[in-house]
Amino acid sequence: MAPRILLARHGQTEWSLLGRHTGRTDIPLLEEGRRGAKLLGERLHRGPWRGLPGAEVRTSPLVRASETCALAGFGDRAEPWDALMEWDYGAYEGLTPPQIKERQPDWFIWRDGVPDGETLARLSDRADEVVEWARSADRDVLVFAHGHILRSIGARWLGEDVSFAARIRLDPTSLSVLGWAYGDPAIERWNDTGHLEQ
Repeated sequence: MAPRILLARHGQTEWSLLGRHTGRTDIPLLEEGRRGAKLLGERLHRGPWRGLPGAEVRTSPLVRASETCALAGFGDRAEPWDALMEWDYGAYEGLTPPQIKERQPDWFIWRDGVPDGETLARLSDRADEVVEWARSADRDVLVFAHGHILRSIGARWLGEDVSFAARIRLDPTSLSVLGWAYGDPAIERWNDTGHLEQ
């Protein structure tokens, strides 16, 4: 079996609702985020996944991801992993894109990065680390993490530059699946929030 990686973005937080860049600040889930995490878990415990019994599970140690993982019913199987932490936004932590554009009008995060934070090259290296781990054995993996690191993993799974992540957005509590098509890395499912529409 060719290994797949299932990506679960954490549930809604106050900062994600407001569009604030939330890197290493440990923001808890809103009630809406907790509800979404439970719905995601219910979905992953039904067919076709049925709880992913053979999958290896890892989570970002930040509370919004680890709580999503626990509420989805995978907390007892999950190993925290720093490689899944969100981009360190440095001086732009907590700011919205319009606030950043007041300082730097032509700013584009996937081209310009962030001052005093993690470089695009380091972000790409972390994404590569996750992809290498996911492909290392004949089993699926499930990860709970954050929007920008998960988008970076998606880009690198496909063999694209990390800047390709600009073209693949992710909503809170979404489910994505990276797999294979004719032997090449492919997106099987992306930014699926059908479980939230109940």
